[in-house]
Amino acid sequence: MRVNAYAAPSAGQPLAPITIERREVGANDVLIEIQYAGICHSDIHTVNGDWGPQPFPVVPGHEIVGVVAEIGSDVTRHAVGDRVGVGCLVNSCRECANCEKGNEQYCLNGAIGTYAATDRDGTTTQGGYSTHVVVDADFVVRVPDGLDAAAAAPLLCAGITTYSPLRHWNAGPGTKVAVVGLGGLGHMAVKLAHALGAEVTVLSQSLKKQEDGLRLGADDYFATSDPDTFKALRGRFALIINTVSATIDLDAYLRLLAVDGTLVNVGAPPEPLSVRVGNLIGGRRSFAGSAIGGIAETQEMLDFCAEHGIGAEVEVIPVDQVNEAYERVLASDVRYRFVIDASTLA
Repeated sequence: MRVNAYAAPSAGQPLAPITIERREVGANDVLIEIQYAGICHSDIHTVNGDWGPQPFPVVPGHEIVGVVAEIGSDVTRHAVGDRVGVGCLVNSCRECANCEKGNEQYCLNGAIGTYAATDRDGTTTQGGYSTHVVVDADFVVRVPDGLDAAAAAPLLCAGITTYSPLRHWNAGPGTKVAVVGLGGLGHMAVKLAHALGAEVTVLSQSLKKQEDGLRLGADDYFATSDPDTFKALRGRFALIINTVSATIDLDAYLRLLAVDGTLVNVGAPPEPLSVRVGNLIGGRRSFAGSAIGGIAETQEMLDFCAEHGIGAEVEVIPVDQVNEAYERVLASDVRYRFVIDASTLA
């Protein structure tokens, strides 16, 4: 079937209307009528060519919420009319050690992204800035009834990207967690860490979002532009989640960790970062990275968010405002996630 979409025709070019072909619904496939698609900073990196050459035209979007319109003959987990979501993955090998452990995002044979990737049938995947998508049922998750559809869309990337490291490094009661940056990822990290029972501190360049940070669940809020911040907080945190996609002074942040503390990067700046090994050795500290989560963990995250009444803070836009939204994301002028109303593509 051919469907309406918005695509980047080439690197750095504005997104524009396009029609794309979706594959026929196979035995284990689900056809989803898309309701909302979040705008992630990764979308912007991809279409700008920050992460290397891409198979243009690219239809971005890996924060997808919609309704099941058709299912394949072998599908039992989903039914027509179900509200479902699709995140950053649409396939993996299913056979490697990582896939067998539910870590499809780290598939040893190459996890297949929702857009700009080559699927196992040789076709190029296209994302959620469209009216419909066909996805293997094993990579479709259930969106609980308690979640607002628009607010749930960013959970499929921003939510799981922050939930996964918080769970892996055992954020919870008695744990002091810092979140670097209060943007699309950061605001979710604050909400989730607070719901998990951790003591949460936001580390932001300025105090202009302090009121928001405290409202979202932070216990403290500090400006990193103030040198006294790094003196006052030295050795304080068990876990720091760095959500920014820009260069930071890793050594300064590592010194904020307690003994055995971990600084986890979930933001993905295009340029390399440097670190002095002494700042790791000196406190038996760790510097780590984390991608999204596997499919089972993504479902766990959605259920957790429904239980705790957690959704993203969103600004819903028509699709013809997507290029303006990209500019505003780059200018940090959104609180805190843009979401495209897919009905405006019709």
